[in-house]
Amino acid sequence: MNKQTRTIATLSVGTLLISTIAAGDLQGVSIDSLDTGFGGFTTYRVYVDVDSGNQVDAIFGDTDNPLTIRSSTTFYQNQFGLYSPPAEALFGFFPSLEFDSFVSIGLLTDTNDAMLDIGIDWTDFESNGGDIYTNNGTWFATPDDAQVMEVGGRVLIGQFTTDGNITGEINILGKNADLTSWQYTNVALPAPGALAILGLAGYLGVRRRR
Repeated sequence: MNKQTRTIATLSVGTLLISTIAAGDLQGVSIDSLDTGFGGFTTYRVYVDVDSGNQVDAIFGDTDNPLTIRSSTTFYQNQFGLYSPPAEALFGFFPSLEFDSFVSIGLLTDTNDAMLDIGIDWTDFESNGGDIYTNNGTWFATPDDAQVMEVGGRVLIGQFTTDGNITGEINILGKNADLTSWQYTNVALPAPGALAILGLAGYLGVRRRR
């Protein structure tokens, strides 16, 4: 079995924000670390944490709030993978494909995946394991797609395999169970090791808009 640990970024940036979040919306970002034994890499699965019945519809970057996800080294990219969830049917033939780096809304494989993207150049990420960056783009699924819904209070937004540390800033669009929309910008993705040193606290740079 793979060893798995979890680090959680908590939202602790002021009484007003905390009281608003207690009624719903975004709860934080959690990162599962999987010691796969593959090539000295660690596989990180990044989740948005929300209340029961909530959904995550899009991860985006815009002019005022660019999106960046980076490794201190590079991301592992399998030759049979894409920037989106990999083909589960190929895992038996190419086992390392399961550790590919990709972005997602809610899914680990391409089965029933309805994710779309606009305005993001994936070339460096796919070809060289480089950063994901956009100031005018998004990956998303529509509210009618089942994959946007939380499972156990979380929605997967990406898997990243690397021998380095992951950092970044993302922006998140979602809905509460009553279908009211929410949006958070400049949500930090600290390196999992850094979160452990900080005692799983110290969430930085969060802004909320409806």
